[in-house]
Amino acid sequence: MNTHFAIENVRIFDGETVIAATTVEVVGDRIRAVGGTPPPGVEVLDGAGATLLPGLIDAHVHTSPASLALALRFGVTTELEMQGTHTKHDRAHVTHDDALADVRSAGFGLTPPGGHPSELFPPDFDPRTAGGGGDRRPRTSPIVHGEVTSPEEAIALIPKLVASGSDYIKFMIDDGSVEGHPGLPMLDEATLVAGVREAHKHGMLTIAHTLTLEATRMAIEAGIDGLAHLFCDRPHTPEIVELIARSGAFVVPCVTLDASMIGITGEDLADDPRVARRLDAAWDRTLRASFGHYPQGRIDDVLATVRALHAAGVDLLVGTDVSMPLPFLGGLAHGASVHRELAHLVAAGLSPCEALRAATALTARRFGLLDRGRIAPGLRADLVLVDGDPTVTIDDSLNLRAIWRRGARLADGFS
Repeated sequence: MNTHFAIENVRIFDGETVIAATTVEVVGDRIRAVGGTPPPGVEVLDGAGATLLPGLIDAHVHTSPASLALALRFGVTTELEMQGTHTKHDRAHVTHDDALADVRSAGFGLTPPGGHPSELFPPDFDPRTAGGGGDRRPRTSPIVHGEVTSPEEAIALIPKLVASGSDYIKFMIDDGSVEGHPGLPMLDEATLVAGVREAHKHGMLTIAHTLTLEATRMAIEAGIDGLAHLFCDRPHTPEIVELIARSGAFVVPCVTLDASMIGITGEDLADDPRVARRLDAAWDRTLRASFGHYPQGRIDDVLATVRALHAAGVDLLVGTDVSMPLPFLGGLAHGASVHRELAHLVAAGLSPCEALRAATALTARRFGLLDRGRIAPGLRADLVLVDGDPTVTIDDSLNLRAIWRRGARLADGFS
C-alpha cells in the first residue's frame, strides 16, 4: 500500500487521553508519527475543529461481509464475533478488504443440544447467508459446533475449537427465560468449569453469555474472563458487583441489546440523518424494531448496574450484540448501535473519554489486539475523523468526516 498522508491541526483522542491539536502522519497501513511536521510533498488534510479517534471496536456482534461493510461506514473498524464463522482460517477475504471492518471470532459457543441460541433460528437457518449478508465461499476448515452435555465432552471440544481457528471461547449459560423461552437446556456447573479450565490450559480467553444474575454468578465462579452481556432480570446487588470486581473479569454490558429485550426501539437513532444516510431499507426497519420479549425488565436497573460496576473498577467494554437483519433482533444496526452504546455508558456515569476508551484501547487490550485501539507510532492506521469533540459531547462521535482502515480511506459516499 502506497498511502502517505498527514492530518494536521487535529485534536486527538489516542485511545487513552486527549492530545491537543497536532499532526498524525500515516505511511502505508501504519501510523508513522504523532506530532512533528509533515514531510514535503505529502498529502495534508486539515483537521481543524475535528477530533481524530482510533477505529472503534464492537466487542459483541454476529456478522457477515455486508454487516462488516455497514459497521465500517460508522467508524467501527473491528468487530468481535461472539458466535459465527469468521475464525482464523476463514477470514482472509475480510483481512485484506479495506471496505470491510476487520473481525475476530469465537466460532460457535458451547451449549447443550437444544440450548441457546438454537431456539431463535428457523430449521434452515444458515449464519453465512442470513439477511442476504453472507457468502458461500469454500471454507478452509470445518465448522465446529459447540454442543456438549458433560465435562468430558467440553474438555474434548475445546482443542477442536482451537484447531478450527477460534480466537476465544464462548460459553452459553442461558435457560431462555429472558428471551421468552424458559426451560431451555443449559450448561451445568461441572461442564462449564471443565470447559473454562481446558480453555485456559490452551491459553484461550473465555467469555460467557449471561442474561440473568444467577447465570452471571455461575460464570464468575467458574473463572470466566469476561461477560458478553449484563443481566437484565433484576437489579444488581452489592454481592454480585463485588464478586465481578474481585474476579477481574470484564463486562460487555450491551445496554442497547437489553433495551431491545425490554421493548425499546432504535427509532430515534434511525431518524438521525447522520444514521439514516448510511442505512438501507432493511437495516432501517431492523433498527426501528425491538426484540421485546422481556417487557418486565427496567432499563433504569440496567444503567444502575453499569454505574455500580464502573464505580467498583470493573472494565466495561462497548458491545452491542447486533446480528444480521432478522426479525427477532430488532433495535440494533451494525456500527450505528456502537454510538448508541457510547451514549448509554455516559448516561450510566462514565465520562465521554471513559466511554471512548471502552470502544478502543481497553477492548483492544482485553482481547489481546495490541496493534490497534490507540493512535501511536507503529500501530494500524485504523482512524476516524469526526467534527466536534466527542471527549466532551459523546454525541459528536456520529459527526463522521472520514474513516480509514489500515490507512485506506473509506470512499463510501456517505460522509
